[in-house]
Amino acid sequence: MATERLPTAIPTSLVGSYAQPDWLIDRARLRDRFPPRVRATELWRIDPQYLEEAQDDATLVAIRDQERAGLDIITDGEQRRESYSNRFATALAGVDIDDPGTALDRSGHPNPVPRVVGPIERKHAVQVRDVEFLRSHTSRPVKITVPGPFTMSQQAQNDAYPSEAELAEAYAAAVHDEIVDLFAAGADIVQIDEPYMQARPEKAREFGLAALERALDGVSGTTAVHICFGYAAIIHDRPSAYSFLPEMAACSCHQISIETAQSGIDTAVLETLPAKQIILGVIDLDDHSVETPETVAARIRRALPYKRPDQLVAAPDCGMKYLPRDSAYGKLESLAAGAAIIRAEA
Repeated sequence: MATERLPTAIPTSLVGSYAQPDWLIDRARLRDRFPPRVRATELWRIDPQYLEEAQDDATLVAIRDQERAGLDIITDGEQRRESYSNRFATALAGVDIDDPGTALDRSGHPNPVPRVVGPIERKHAVQVRDVEFLRSHTSRPVKITVPGPFTMSQQAQNDAYPSEAELAEAYAAAVHDEIVDLFAAGADIVQIDEPYMQARPEKAREFGLAALERALDGVSGTTAVHICFGYAAIIHDRPSAYSFLPEMAACSCHQISIETAQSGIDTAVLETLPAKQIILGVIDLDDHSVETPETVAARIRRALPYKRPDQLVAAPDCGMKYLPRDSAYGKLESLAAGAAIIRAEA
C-alpha cells in the first residue's frame, strides 16, 4: 500500500490515544483511577479469548474515525492499552508484576508499579503487531508511541539497580530495540512519551536526557518526544509554563510534542527549539464541548511568530482516551478544519 503524501504545512495527528469504545473497556472505572502502571485486566469488558479480536476491531474504528475527520497522520489510538505505558513496561524481563511495588505518581499519590527485581531486558517485540496492523489498514503516514526510559524509571520500584540513572539506562536499551523494530515494521514516526521530564525536571536534567539519547542512538526514522502536564481528566491544576522544554534542543529527536490549549503557555518558548518540528497541542481536553475550527486556528496562530507552518503539526493536547466518543470525534473534525484554515492563509 503506497503511503499518501503529507501536506507541506501543518499536517494533523493525534498525540497517541483516542477514545476507546464502551463495549471494549470500562470507561467509568478507567476514569475514576490513576493511570495504571501495572496490568489492569479488570478494565476490559471482553472475555480474554476474544480480546485481541475486539481490540483489532476498536483499532479499525479509531483508524476510520481519524481518516473520516481528515487527519493526515494516523495512530492506532492506543486501543490495546490500559494506559500509555503499562503494556510495554510490564512486558519486560526483570519486572515482577505479580508482586508489584509502590511509587509516587506525578500528583504525589502512591500507585502500584512494576517492581524491578533483575536486569531489564526486552523478551520480544511488544508493539510490532500493532504497527503491522495499523500499516495494513491505512495508506496515510502512521505513528506509534512507546513509553520513554526516564518515565518508566520513575514509574517503577527499583529493587535491582544501584541507581535510578542505571535503571533508566537499562530501560533505554529496551526502548531502543523496540524503536528499531517499529520502524522495520512500517512506522513512519515513532514517538517516545516522556511526561515525567516535565514532572521531575531536576532528575530529567541529571540523567533523563542521557537515557533518552541512549534510546535514540543510531535510530533511522522520524522520531518524536512527547512532554506534557498530565491528563486533564485527572490533573486539573496545570502550570502556565514548562519546567523542562528548552533542554530538548539538545535531543537528537526530530519532533517535540507539547500542550498549549489547556494551559495557554507562552509560545515564545518555541524559540528555544529552533531545529525541532513541533507537534502543537491545540485541542482542549478539559472541556468536552467541541471547539470551532476558528478557535483551533487561533491557537495555531499563536505559534506562527516562532515556527513556520512547515515546522508545525497540529494535534490535541494529550489524553483524548478520557473524552466521550462523540466529543473526541467532533474535536478531530475541528482540528482538521482549523489546520486547513491556516494552510489557506499561508
